[in-house]
Amino acid sequence: MTRGLGDAWLSAAAAALLATAPATTAHAQEYPSKPVVIVVPAAAGGPTDTLARNLGVAMGSALGQQMIIDNSGGAGGIIGINKAAKSRPDGYTVLLYHIGMSTAPALYRKLPYDTVNDFEYIGQVADVPMTLVAKKEMSPNSFGEFLAYAKANQSTLTYANAGIGSASYLCGLLFMSTIQADFTTVPYKGTGPAMTDLVGGRVDFMCDQTTNTTPQIKAGTIKVYGVTSKMRVPSLPDVPTLEEEGLKGFALVVWNGLFAPRGTPKAALDRLIGALQTAVTDTAFKTRLADLGAEPVAPGKATPESLRILLKSEIDKWGPIIRKTGVYAD
Repeated sequence: MTRGLGDAWLSAAAAALLATAPATTAHAQEYPSKPVVIVVPAAAGGPTDTLARNLGVAMGSALGQQMIIDNSGGAGGIIGINKAAKSRPDGYTVLLYHIGMSTAPALYRKLPYDTVNDFEYIGQVADVPMTLVAKKEMSPNSFGEFLAYAKANQSTLTYANAGIGSASYLCGLLFMSTIQADFTTVPYKGTGPAMTDLVGGRVDFMCDQTTNTTPQIKAGTIKVYGVTSKMRVPSLPDVPTLEEEGLKGFALVVWNGLFAPRGTPKAALDRLIGALQTAVTDTAFKTRLADLGAEPVAPGKATPESLRILLKSEIDKWGPIIRKTGVYAD
């Protein structure tokens, strides 16, 4: 009799466990159940920050969760990249960064992370041209005039950038190398604060992404001498390319990619990849980026494999260029 009661109790308990198992499993697999953080290795108000905020809206809608921006600038992006690499790999931290991912291995003698192996790849996000801009008070009104003025006054002109390894730094490096001039560089923790000083006339010129410069160009608070893309930018149709202006072979478009810490669960990665592919085809996202002179990648590029191949090829491309300059950072 006692045994029968025990068996009945065990059977009831087992049934109860089985009844709750599907709900428990479903709850465990539910992702995302809280906001997802996008680490941006740059200051607020800069081009990468602007892209991240627009991307966060589009991807957040697809995920059904808010995406929060974590601006962790400094050291040419190294601080933010390392923070993302060392974050818990649970799907709730991702990294948005650009061409600087591929240049850091050549610029820094030692990195606190492994660029290629410490991340999972989600996909490419957008391509952003750059613009050569100057303070409003700069006397030259065309690129030709500016080029002559810059060469004649290179010892006194100041060039703003977001630090070694940043896109603005690389553009300046290529520009100085191309025209065979050397300017006094003024590094910032991001091109957001650099733009503030450019508008205020405290620095002379810089090369920065259209996502940061387009609003200022349209507002007339800075001068623009050209865009670095091979074709003119639709949002700035009257601004010629630097190649049109005679700077042959000078083309630089900044790619941006989305990464996650190594070991992030596949289920979370799959949701993030799907949300990214939804975002790059989202009409509002595409329109907003077009207004800023940028363009989301095609869905076929918003994939892990596409980003993995791009990063490897960009590391191979920039390594020799940077080593040739002899520029290194500790």
